[in-house]
Amino acid sequence: MEYETIENYEDKNWVCIRVSAPRAHLDMVTAIMSMVDNALMIEDFSDVLQDLDGVYGDLIDEELLGKDRETAAVSVFVPDEKSPAEAEFFVRARLLECGIDAQITTSGVSEEDWAESWKKYYKPIKTGNRLVIVPVWETYEPAPEEITVLMDPGMAFGTGTHETTRLCASLLESYVKEGCTVLDVGCGSGILAISAAKLGAASAYACDIDPVAVRIAKENCVLNQTENVTAAVSDLLRDVPEQRYDVCVANIVADVIIRMAPDIGRFMKEDGVLIVSGIIEERADEVLSVLSANGLQTVDGKRENGWYAGVVTKR
Repeated sequence: MEYETIENYEDKNWVCIRVSAPRAHLDMVTAIMSMVDNALMIEDFSDVLQDLDGVYGDLIDEELLGKDRETAAVSVFVPDEKSPAEAEFFVRARLLECGIDAQITTSGVSEEDWAESWKKYYKPIKTGNRLVIVPVWETYEPAPEEITVLMDPGMAFGTGTHETTRLCASLLESYVKEGCTVLDVGCGSGILAISAAKLGAASAYACDIDPVAVRIAKENCVLNQTENVTAAVSDLLRDVPEQRYDVCVANIVADVIIRMAPDIGRFMKEDGVLIVSGIIEERADEVLSVLSANGLQTVDGKRENGWYAGVVTKR
C-alpha cells in the first residue's frame, strides 16, 4: 500500500473523493485522479504477502490479511474552496469515458451540503473574448460584445470552471465560423456544443456515453433556445451520424482521445479542425504524436495550470 498523508493540511477543510475499482484499472484510475491533484492516497493490498515466504506471516495484522486484493482504491483530497463537487463530476465523467466500473464515495461533507455546495463556487465565467458561461440561478448583464451561455450542469461535467472547458470554449471562439457544423464528443452538460451554436454554428451534434449527461445537455439546450443542437447517447463515435463536420471538439481524457484517433478523421471536412483537451501537459506530446500518425497536423494549442488543449487539422 502506498499513501501520502495530509497532516500539513490541518488549517483547511478538505473533502476526500475516493474511487474504488478492480485492481486491473489502478493505473488508469490513478492517472484520472492525478488530473485533480498529485497528492493521492493509493490503497493496493495485492502484494501484502509478496516475498514474505511465510517467515513474517504471523506478524501481519489479521485485518490487513483480510483486505480485498482484487480491488484497489485511490483517494484525492480537495480543499472546499476549490469546488470538490466539480472535481467529483470530472472524475465520474472520465471514469465513464474509460469504461471503468468504479465506486465513488466522498467524505468530509454532509450529503445535504454536497448536493448544493458546488453552487457557491459557480459564478459567471468569461472563457474567452466573448463567451460568458452563466449559471442559471445567477443574474448577469452582458456587455454588448458578450455572448452568454446559460448552464445548469446538474450531475454532468461542464460548468466552465475547469481549465479544460475554458480552454476549449476559448478555442471555439477562434474556429467556429458563421454557418459551420460542429461535433462535440463527450459533451457532458452540453456547454461546448451550445457555445458553438451561440457563436454562429448552423448545427451541432453533441454526444456522450452517459444518458444522464445527455438529458442534462438537452435541458441546457432548452434553457439557451438552441434548437440547432442535437444531443444523443453514443460511445465516442459509434452512433454519430456519418457526415463530415467543420469543427470537432473532444474534451475527454488523453487515453480516450488516443483510442478515438484512428476514426475521427472520417468525421472531419478536408479543411476542418479537431479541438482536443482533458490532457495534462505531460501527455500532450504523446497525444499529438498519435493524432499525427493518423494524418492530423497540429496548428494551435493553449495551456493553463498544467492542462493542454490542442487544435489539429487534416494534412
